[in-house]
Amino acid sequence: MRFLLILPLFFCSFSLIAQSGVIAGVVIESGTRQPLGFATVGIKDSTSGTLTDENGRFRLEKLKPGLYNLQISSVGFQTKVLFEVEASNSKPTELEIELQPSSQELNELTVTANPFVRKEESPMSVRTIGVDEIQRYPGGNRDISQVIQSLPGVGFTASFRNDILVRGGGPSENRFYLDDIEIPNINHFATQGAGGGPVGLINVDFIREVNFYSGAFPANRGNMTSSLMDIRMRDGRDDRFGGTIRLGSSELSASMESPLNKKKTATVIASVRYSYLQFLFRLLKLPFLPTYTDAQFKVKWKITPKDELIVLSLGALDQFKLNLDANETDEQRYLLKVLPDQGQWNYAIGAKYTHLFKNSYLQVVASRNMLGNTFTKFTDNDRNKPRVIDYKSTEAENKLRVEMSGRIKGWKYNYGVSYEFARYYNRSEFPLALPGDTQPIQVRFESSFNLHKYGIFATVSRNLWDDRITLSAGLRTDGNSYSKKMANVLYQMSPRFSASVMVMPRWRINFNTGYYHQLPPYTALGFRDASDNLANRDRLTYFRNVHVVLGTEYTTKWNSRFSVEGFFKKYYDVPFLLGDSISLFNQGSNFGVVGNTELSSRGEGRTYGMELLYEQKLFKGWYGIVAYTLFWSEFQDKTNEYKPSSWDSRHVISLTGGKRFKRNWEVGARWRISGGQPFTPIDVQTSSLIPVWNSVGPIIDYRRLNAERLPWFHLLDIRVTKRWYFKKWSFELYLDVQNVYAFKTTSPPDLTVVTNAENVPQIDPNDPSRYQTRFLQNRSGQPIPTLGFVIYY
Repeated sequence: MRFLLILPLFFCSFSLIAQSGVIAGVVIESGTRQPLGFATVGIKDSTSGTLTDENGRFRLEKLKPGLYNLQISSVGFQTKVLFEVEASNSKPTELEIELQPSSQELNELTVTANPFVRKEESPMSVRTIGVDEIQRYPGGNRDISQVIQSLPGVGFTASFRNDILVRGGGPSENRFYLDDIEIPNINHFATQGAGGGPVGLINVDFIREVNFYSGAFPANRGNMTSSLMDIRMRDGRDDRFGGTIRLGSSELSASMESPLNKKKTATVIASVRYSYLQFLFRLLKLPFLPTYTDAQFKVKWKITPKDELIVLSLGALDQFKLNLDANETDEQRYLLKVLPDQGQWNYAIGAKYTHLFKNSYLQVVASRNMLGNTFTKFTDNDRNKPRVIDYKSTEAENKLRVEMSGRIKGWKYNYGVSYEFARYYNRSEFPLALPGDTQPIQVRFESSFNLHKYGIFATVSRNLWDDRITLSAGLRTDGNSYSKKMANVLYQMSPRFSASVMVMPRWRINFNTGYYHQLPPYTALGFRDASDNLANRDRLTYFRNVHVVLGTEYTTKWNSRFSVEGFFKKYYDVPFLLGDSISLFNQGSNFGVVGNTELSSRGEGRTYGMELLYEQKLFKGWYGIVAYTLFWSEFQDKTNEYKPSSWDSRHVISLTGGKRFKRNWEVGARWRISGGQPFTPIDVQTSSLIPVWNSVGPIIDYRRLNAERLPWFHLLDIRVTKRWYFKKWSFELYLDVQNVYAFKTTSPPDLTVVTNAENVPQIDPNDPSRYQTRFLQNRSGQPIPTLGFVIYY
């Protein structure tokens, strides 16, 4: 402790050494990716600036380390503002800045720059998050899934998971891209067929910015119905070798970056992270011990001024083991009863080739991703006894996408085709009992299939009437080889349309509508019946929804905006579980990875609501976001009556903000409030049967579908950061505290059996076929402080 107190004083004595930061990069035209020469790049509200050269390159030097707002302008293009760009002594900050052409006449060139990103094809429901926002986010632990919870329309749960819940949709409805290369998930310990997990997978040191879409999806991105996360990675440095070392509450990470040739046309950036959560969990006597390791890299090669190749990869290895020594309390014994040992691995590797033409560019993207998942559970958690659960599954996808983008006579266009070859394998053994069953059965099956998927897409956009009106229309259609209906692309036509109208220089009204289709998870497609046939082949199809979004936005002179959006989403052909007679979306996270049931595309649903947002970009040291979402999420039950989905928390409030002080101090806070989510209670009568409890444990009573609801909950997180800058490296020390006032969140109660002093289950004296049972209150919450540091060199 004495060392920690002396450490800041030691660094203060050297904090004035050679403070000279560099911000460099390239300015390009958004539709053609052609470099823009002689564009102006300057520090906003100052006289400091420079011009780009004939290759669009610029360099701002001798900057005091810190954050800057940049303003970029060029004749014939819309002025753009980039907020919170960091200048550091340890390495130059490299930017790639896209400018959109303006339809204004030269004599009307005086315009007000919109300080917020507005894309022509997606003028609404899009938020851009910079890397500095991710790093400083209180309670986020540099996890992008946590950071987006400050945005309107994004819900969160009281559990430890990073499930992304957008506008009432589930965690399986989202898609993720790294530099235009699709990756299957962004979390460790991911739920197969969805995307959520407890810990983020992507190293934030690689991120340049994140574009998050909660609607108005571009046509060249398919197979999603709730959100799109478009992550842009930064390039490795081209001047010298460098890197970053981070030590946090749960992991140690190290990254490196360097040029690969003397011409500095090729760079690499790579990282490895290793967790030590298992040691902390063992000290806390938790009954489970998670460990994870991940690695990623990106290589960029500028082959010629018109040809570029990017190769990147991301992979993870996760292990989840039981801590059998933590069995002293009822809560510990319950978790040891229901949790299996888990092993999971996944990787994605891809390449993107770009060729520039005069007014257009070609992109060819090829990738492969694979997921392996295993679950094992032994009787009494004794590996010398029979296995209760033995599950092994793999998914592999090989993808190719070719697209052309450009501009012609004021029109921006994009069109292309995509193809995928997927393989799925599942070997499972597990007990199964439904409400009312007196004896569970042991289910065994093995399944595999191959799948060919294909898609066609096109989009056109245009700015009209001196940029006062922006119109965009797109069309996408998909098909696959699973069934005759899915093979016909006419059944999966997905048109979309967006419009944005400037009412006043700072006030716009925006509109979007569209059809979106998504394939059910492989676990559902792969279920086989007793005759070894794909039982769901003729019953399942793409589920789809229709989005209608209307909103307005007003930007202020002090780098802030107010926005209101109303949305309505209607779902069709939702997978419906025939055995339990409920919609897959009403089952929520209780839907397992096994895919052990018959389904039919007969369900319908709807989500609707409104979002309010006030966002303040960095202004005189202050920044913040205030977001409120009111929504309903409902899906039909077996009687076609609408019931709340598992994500229907109704109210979501998020307040995030902070202040940068002198001497490189920063303080931030996040306060989140959420209504309680509905849940389906446990069927005590079935669960208490001795053979059912011994093999399966508690059984959910879907006859009382989402009939109960959890209470509201709220959490406060704070973060304090101090930075020191040296000649060729920098040091950051931070204190992050989650759940500052130790709020106890409530989860659905757990059912357990009554035991005696020797931990032997007690028989119900009134019914010898049953155990005595009781409910455990499931409340948890304590402050979680993290003291960590970062070294940049």
